[in-house]
Amino acid sequence: MAELFATIEDRKRELPEDSYTASLFTHEKGANAVLEKLGEETTELVLAAKDGDEAEIRHESADIVYHLLVLLAMEDMTLADLDAELRERFA
Repeated sequence: MAELFATIEDRKRELPEDSYTASLFTHEKGANAVLEKLGEETTELVLAAKDGDEAEIRHESADIVYHLLVLLAMEDMTLADLDAELRERFA
């Protein structure tokens, strides 16, 4: 997870033209583009779970995690911020 987030941060900083991740940071809709993807992937996960399709559940879960990490990077948040929130909930 940390390696993926570091790559996302690199794409945010460097904005390579051939990068899907970089395109999310430069999209005219901004964070709304990522929010739309999160909604889409969440719906796909729900459908996969209803079908009991384990491979699709893994696939769609990975898509959600990826887009969530992009959103965190857009908001200048870190994995440490997320970890702190989760730890606070389990305190």
